[in-house]
Amino acid sequence: MSLVELVARADARGLAASGLACLDRCLPLLDGGDDVLRPLWAALAADTADTADTADTSGPDWAEELARVRAEVAGLGGPGGTDGDDEAVLLVRGMLSGAPDDRSVPALRAWADACSAAALRVHRLLDPAADPAGPAPLVAGELRRQTAVLELLAAHGPAGVRPALEASTEGRRVLRAVVSRRARGHDARL
Repeated sequence: MSLVELVARADARGLAASGLACLDRCLPLLDGGDDVLRPLWAALAADTADTADTADTSGPDWAEELARVRAEVAGLGGPGGTDGDDEAVLLVRGMLSGAPDDRSVPALRAWADACSAAALRVHRLLDPAADPAGPAPLVAGELRRQTAVLELLAAHGPAGVRPALEASTEGRRVLRAVVSRRARGHDARL
């Protein structure tokens, strides 16, 4: 099943995990620590109610944790002196600012779609092996991870949150290495 089909069929939990995972993988651009988004992952995992297809699956902690994360991330800058108007950094900030306070299916679907596109764009911008004829390695890896997250949630429901987080963590490590190389290259040119 394609990524577009998976997003179209995903329930609220899957959509929230999809958007959150995209943001999580791109967080190294804001020089964010590995645990910055943990409260949101925990809120998502704690929502074990059978509300996957309801119009509103708001958990009491999601909006509160989202506000805390936004406040913490607001003070972060890019690594290695990354300029605040860097397109990739702006895309990551947009992912977080676009996260819905409520977890309604329509709001989450719009956010998951936007995060998917933004994360793919971020990876395209950072991939030194960008190839106009086909997906570059970073982009292909990000596409695989996005698909894996949605498949895990579709197949396992709440039990899929932890493996989705693990897939996201792997992607974050990859992007952190790319961002670190990019910052070293920036420093070498100065």
